[in-house]
Amino acid sequence: MTPEEANTFIDELYAATAAGDWDKVATMVTDDLVINEAPGLPMQGQYTGKNALRDLYIDVFKMLQVESLEMVERTFGGDWACCLLKMHYGKGLEPAELVECFRFRGDKLAEIKPYYYDPAPVNAAAAAFSGS
Repeated sequence: MTPEEANTFIDELYAATAAGDWDKVATMVTDDLVINEAPGLPMQGQYTGKNALRDLYIDVFKMLQVESLEMVERTFGGDWACCLLKMHYGKGLEPAELVECFRFRGDKLAEIKPYYYDPAPVNAAAAAFSGS
């Protein structure tokens, strides 16, 4: 996948997830998609399969009440694309800064590895919105 194709793919993936178009997302990912969330995060664990992104997205946005994702920058190399993001929450909470690394296999997404600069804002959002 060229950097231009990966850039367009990422735009379409973010648009489909934001719209809740999980049928479209399922066509964009491999059957064995893997997403690993690091230990210490409220959504820690491995999410696998065609519905992995849906399951994670619904959990994260409900648990953390994410108001928006701000795209800061993207970079591409080989089978990978990485997006620098800010995850914004309500209640005046500090946004979380993260990098989502996407690995492609052919024309589909095969893996997502999110890296959080500091897990404290994520955990603070989870605590602030628990029981909401």
